[in-house]
Amino acid sequence: MQVSVETTQGLERRLTISVPAETVDVEVKNRLRQVSKTQRINGFRPGKVPPSVIQKRYGKSVRQEVAGEIMQRSFVDAIVAEKINPAGRPSFVAKSNEDGKELKFEATFEIYPEVELKDLEKIAVERPDVEVTDKDVDEMFETLQKQHQTWKENKRKTKKGDKLTIDFTGRVDGEEFEGGKAEAFELELGAGRMIPGFEKEITGMKVGEEKTIKVTFPDDYHAENLKGKEAEFDIVVHKTEGSVLPKVDDEFAKLFGIEEGGVEALREEVSKNMARELTQAVKAKVKEQVIEGLLAGHEVGLPSALVAQEVDVLRQQAMQRFQGQMDPKNLPELPSEMFKEQAERRVKIGLLLGEVIKVNELKVDNAKVDELIATAASAYEDPKEVIDYYANNKELMQQMQNVALEEQAVELLVEKAKVSNKKANFKDIMNPEGK
Repeated sequence: MQVSVETTQGLERRLTISVPAETVDVEVKNRLRQVSKTQRINGFRPGKVPPSVIQKRYGKSVRQEVAGEIMQRSFVDAIVAEKINPAGRPSFVAKSNEDGKELKFEATFEIYPEVELKDLEKIAVERPDVEVTDKDVDEMFETLQKQHQTWKENKRKTKKGDKLTIDFTGRVDGEEFEGGKAEAFELELGAGRMIPGFEKEITGMKVGEEKTIKVTFPDDYHAENLKGKEAEFDIVVHKTEGSVLPKVDDEFAKLFGIEEGGVEALREEVSKNMARELTQAVKAKVKEQVIEGLLAGHEVGLPSALVAQEVDVLRQQAMQRFQGQMDPKNLPELPSEMFKEQAERRVKIGLLLGEVIKVNELKVDNAKVDELIATAASAYEDPKEVIDYYANNKELMQQMQNVALEEQAVELLVEKAKVSNKKANFKDIMNPEGK
């Protein structure tokens, strides 16, 4: 077998491979001999069909089949011999494939880029210096109370936190518009469900009151015909209700599965859960900064085959999310451009972290795998059941091992980076967008 390697463009390579005619012809003859034993042809007993008849009827297709198999095997042998690392599947083009002649073909593919890590010590990381305080726990209890609030009808002027049942009719330029009208619509003031100004304008209204308000649709509103437009809404209030929060007592604690210890036990459990979530959030924030620093400091060629694979993964994930909201039959084929930028980013991160793992000869730390599984399991009612599930599922365990190896790479980068601590509070870390 003869092999030549050519760089076409960027990461693309072309192998030209020649396989001796004798090698191909022998395999073709053996395959035709096998075919003659199984094929039934009128006028001949099974297994007694003359080779010339078999050759005439099946020779071409068998040769194509054998050539395909030889090209696959020869390609693998060639990349091993040439120490080439392909990224994605090759495309084959036969240049010569005739009886008695050598099989000559081209294999075109992309290779993984050479990645040179540099200036890792210049990556800057601000590690949040934060802990869960009593005030944070108090605020979480308020959130838990709101999750179990009830509503009591009233006749007073409404305020933030109240729930209204209203009719509204909207107009733009004096004309009603699609989606601008509703009856018996329930709205909690302060929830931010409506366009800016809407809830503020109806705060203070009472049962039976009617009012026309003016608001402006934001410039980034999803409906093109309404962007930046001023609108009028006729409002009629049918019912107003005030929030009634449950009392924080032993019965309240039982709502969250705390049968013994009452409020004190619930507070301890909530605090523990908040601390666990905070630890994960801080870790994520540090990782995000490390990744951003790594990306900013390196230019890496991206194999289009890997990007295409990642686009497919992202598209499938998006389709799965949409399936919960739409009939799969009505789902359109989502265009690749929707996912290309994210796919390129993920491929680049993978290549860079892969190089960190390779250069530093990192191996999976089983203790870290166990720690990650234990952390994930702690959020469930029966952690042992979750841990056992991972232990008996090879695919899930492999995924967790990959996560552990990635975390090890990030931790190594943190060790090399310029790290400073910055005071922070629980709310800012857990709700960075102020949500």
